[in-house]
Amino acid sequence: GGRAATASPAASARFVRCLYAVGFLDLFGVSMVVPLMNLHIKSLGASHTVAGIIGSLYGIMQLFTSTFVGCWSDIVGRRYSLLACILLSALGYFLLGNSTTVFLFAISRVLVGIFKHTLSISKALLSDLVSERDRPLVMGRFNAASSVGFILGPVVGGYLAEFKDGFYQTSFICASIFLLNGGLVWMLPWSEENISNRNHYQDKETNSFSAKSNHEHHLKSATSRAVTNSSFFQSPWIQVATVLKKIKGIACSNLWDVFLVRFLMSVAILLYYSNFTLALDERFGVKPLFSGYLMSYSSALGVLAGCLLGPITRLYGHNTYRLLLHSSTFTCTLILLYASAPSIWMVILSSTFLAFSTTIGRTCIIDLELTVGGNEASGTLLGVGQSVTSVGRIIAPLLSGMAQEFSPCGPPSLAVGLALVAIVIMNANKQKYRSHGSVKLKNR
Repeated sequence: GGRAATASPAASARFVRCLYAVGFLDLFGVSMVVPLMNLHIKSLGASHTVAGIIGSLYGIMQLFTSTFVGCWSDIVGRRYSLLACILLSALGYFLLGNSTTVFLFAISRVLVGIFKHTLSISKALLSDLVSERDRPLVMGRFNAASSVGFILGPVVGGYLAEFKDGFYQTSFICASIFLLNGGLVWMLPWSEENISNRNHYQDKETNSFSAKSNHEHHLKSATSRAVTNSSFFQSPWIQVATVLKKIKGIACSNLWDVFLVRFLMSVAILLYYSNFTLALDERFGVKPLFSGYLMSYSSALGVLAGCLLGPITRLYGHNTYRLLLHSSTFTCTLILLYASAPSIWMVILSSTFLAFSTTIGRTCIIDLELTVGGNEASGTLLGVGQSVTSVGRIIAPLLSGMAQEFSPCGPPSLAVGLALVAIVIMNANKQKYRSHGSVKLKNR
């Protein structure tokens, strides 16, 4: 027992570091290819309408599969589900690298849309590995590592696109990166003995659980892992039935307000960015190049915000609800400042602080989902959250187009209204959030 407990810190640390690398490589490879897709599909002879329809296939597939795949990862285990999603995503990008027709291009996007849930499963695995107190910090660092990949990927992809058959080479490199990720996941220290004792180390370091609750937690974890390890080899029909049962349980739970807050804030942020370049051009005569630099600057600040989540959560006493409420209120205020900005300098100021508030808000809403919903179905919860965000991505362009008919400031003004509704919902349900927060503090 003592030997396993001393091995646990190293195993957990290797897990976390490797998952940071997985997140970085994932978005690095994807962001190499995505900016080049529109040019490639038009070079294949697709019309603007066909290109738009095919471009929406990924989001539609994500909408209908996020919850299912997340729940599936709860049943068969993170290892098998993460490996399957990585390898099938690699196959999708390999097909993209061979897409000499519009049909092959569409097939590749459907395949990637169905199985590209690697980041969600990685977050669920991180949630399994760390204590509730450390979860916002680890999630923030994971998002920061992923954001670095998102910043560097377009630069490398744009450079490779200058060569002959650059898109095909970039797609093959992306597929190779996913295969590398598969190798990293395969080599993770999946030893059941080490993983089963990871909470012993965390509890020793943070005094997060009493002896009785620690024993019950280990017993529950061991039981769930035994079921998980055998579930992968069960009949697919049994797995599907179990998935549907778990999804029904989430749908009938009292998490509707948490997902509604996530939906409203996601749409608000998407509305802010929806006409950002066009609005700056119309309002201040700013060229698209400057807008691109400003968005890259905001992305870089988002990485810094992810690294600062640890000190910020400690400052708030690990009260996720209060931090989410304050960050959402700050986000609403900054979007209002942007909508009424009299000069470009005010836009730069709002963009600077918005990068911090949105990064913190995204991490906090995930932590709140897992805290209120419980870690037993973390994959399902993250999958449902991803589906909610996908719905926002579908609705936001429509709302943006309608609001922009009135004014370039229409989309951000509408975003302010949606954010205010989210803040009102959080205040109306603060007693529930506080009760979960008090339980979380007691566990610490």
